[in-house]
Amino acid sequence: MTRASRRAEEDRYAAPWTGAYRRYDLVKEFVAALGVMALLTIVLAAVFSSPDRKGISLAEWARNAPGDFAVTAVAELDGTSGTATYGAPYTDDPTAGQKLGPLPLQRWGGVRHPVDTANDFVLNPLSAVTGNPALTAALGQYRSADVKQQQAWTQAYADALDKAPDNDPAKVAAGDYGPVPVLIGELSGLARSGGLEGQLLTQEAVYQTNYTKPLLFLADGSYLEDQARAEHLGGDQWGMMNETGRYPGQAWLWLYTFWYQIKPFSTSDNADALVWGLMMLLSLGLVLVPFIPGLRALPRRLGVYRLVWRDYYRHRG
Repeated sequence: MTRASRRAEEDRYAAPWTGAYRRYDLVKEFVAALGVMALLTIVLAAVFSSPDRKGISLAEWARNAPGDFAVTAVAELDGTSGTATYGAPYTDDPTAGQKLGPLPLQRWGGVRHPVDTANDFVLNPLSAVTGNPALTAALGQYRSADVKQQQAWTQAYADALDKAPDNDPAKVAAGDYGPVPVLIGELSGLARSGGLEGQLLTQEAVYQTNYTKPLLFLADGSYLEDQARAEHLGGDQWGMMNETGRYPGQAWLWLYTFWYQIKPFSTSDNADALVWGLMMLLSLGLVLVPFIPGLRALPRRLGVYRLVWRDYYRHRG
């Protein structure tokens, strides 16, 4: 196409419209489109949405898996649970936390939600129970002992629980466990009654909607993970993008959850930080596509735009 012909074509497109006009009610079109989309959303949600599964409570856990609850409670008491050793934002542990190479990303956030598992999950809730002389005596004995003695009691009881059939506290062999069996037994009873969850929710205020502590306690055991894996929600089951049962999940998360299925991410203790760093790098690459030589020229070289604007190029030649 010559410069003169290109100029003539540009002048033709710039000329005022001389064709017919038709009334167009934009508001009417918008309302109609909104109504159709709302109807489709309701129908598709009713047919294809995932079920609203009832939340798992501490009471359900203590009733259905008493052995797992007891093992987890002992770990909270002696500070060896997942929450107790997690680091920021729950505990101030300089050796814990996700890292991206030498960068301690998790520690940079600081301890924003401090959790003392022994006191918050076990001792303080039990201290609120009244009218139980045996429990009061056990709490006094445990609190008055030094840290070394407390650790000896909890470690001995933890080992005995591991050896007991089904981790059943009632089947633990006799030993020097101090007041720990009484504390764990009373905590289990408090949990089965539903009182433990209430105690954890009201430690900071009477009315609370912050379920962080109950969820942390629940997540430290294996019961929650077992329920999740049964629904194919485990980390190695593409759980981040799945829903319970055979229901469609968040398919747009496939790229993020994909990396957790392959090495080195699937075997790394810093998988969260590594995957986050990789996704940030990929996102940056997407933003910088117009500035990367070679890559930015792909649309022009592939010629896909000619298919999109085929009518224009058919007339242009």
